[in-house]
Amino acid sequence: MDTGESVRITLRSIRAHKLRSALTVVGVVIGIASVITFATFGASVEAEIVGDIETSNAGNIYVFGTPSGDDDFDRTLQPVFTEYDIQELEGIAGVQAVLPRGIVQTQSVQHGNQTLARQQVTATRPASFTSGVLVEGRSFETEEDAVVVNERMAGSFAENLTAGERLTMTMPDGSERNVTVVGVVNGTRGEVPVSEFARQPRVYVPIDSFYESVVESPSAGVRQRAYPQVTLVVDPREIPETQSAIQTYLSGESDARSLSADDTDLVARSGNDFVEEISDVIERITRFVTGIAVIALVVGAIGIANVMLVSVTERTREIGIMKAVGARNRDVMQVFLVEAALLGTIGSLLGVPLGLLVGYGATRYAEVTFSLAPLWMALAVGVGVLVGVVAGLYPAWRAARVDPIDALRHE
Repeated sequence: MDTGESVRITLRSIRAHKLRSALTVVGVVIGIASVITFATFGASVEAEIVGDIETSNAGNIYVFGTPSGDDDFDRTLQPVFTEYDIQELEGIAGVQAVLPRGIVQTQSVQHGNQTLARQQVTATRPASFTSGVLVEGRSFETEEDAVVVNERMAGSFAENLTAGERLTMTMPDGSERNVTVVGVVNGTRGEVPVSEFARQPRVYVPIDSFYESVVESPSAGVRQRAYPQVTLVVDPREIPETQSAIQTYLSGESDARSLSADDTDLVARSGNDFVEEISDVIERITRFVTGIAVIALVVGAIGIANVMLVSVTERTREIGIMKAVGARNRDVMQVFLVEAALLGTIGSLLGVPLGLLVGYGATRYAEVTFSLAPLWMALAVGVGVLVGVVAGLYPAWRAARVDPIDALRHE
């Protein structure tokens, strides 16, 4: 019996049991659609985040301390990079700007009659605010009693903050500082890429006016300001060489090395390093979630096997007639295998557009750009067909073993 004849018999059987065949296919459709949905959503999130990092942070190298065992996050916030280190880093070939960041403790921020709890604000240099990130206003001056806020902070008050309005900052000792909002931004230069994941209301203040964290510099022998994190803007064409030079300095005679604990690593990471790490994390999550969706495929395979077993029982007499007119065991097996594979194929082909549709809806809800995952789509279709074949193996084997005499007597 040729394959065309097997397909013809299969289609006749499917048409004879339309509802049962449709319900069997639904199991595979759900499985394939789930896999496609999670795969495309993961690919879309990855493309969105990686795209943002690559475009907005190209040329940045981030310097900070990290515990060797990753079990003490507070250690990454220790101010160990002194003004001496800042000057030395500025002197490294390829470095165009150095943007230190520090934390200023506060209690609250008040505007008009509304007070918001705010435990800390960020101290940085005016160079952190370029024209590309300013929504309105300007950057503050080095020693100015002024602040810059991001858009989320500006929108946290009943009446949106705008440039020129006044804020009152309550410090930890209860004292108050009245400052002027000179600018509103939608980001900052030198911001660590992972901060994009949880963008919070932020207030930025100038270092010289607000930041008071000081330590004694082992190299300079005097007390200097010290920072927990520093961003270096470098020539993008020289990132590997500059990153290597920065890492060499940090591991050598830097103040940060002397002030850090022995089990703290001082690292210099480029935007590409973050891209690789973030991509790896998202890919692992996508694989895990997609693996869970495969359970639906297993359920679909069980459905196909169950229906095929019922079909063998119902078509016992038909099998007997086929064998009586000369059909061999492998011909009978082929008929049932083709039917199972066809059910899996139909389920796969219907599951792909459904999965894409749901995935597109998920990306719209999450406000990320929709991206396809071609490899996962091809893999899902292949697995769907394979599921049909595997699920039909045992029923086909049972059909081939039916005795023709007993089959012809079967009612």
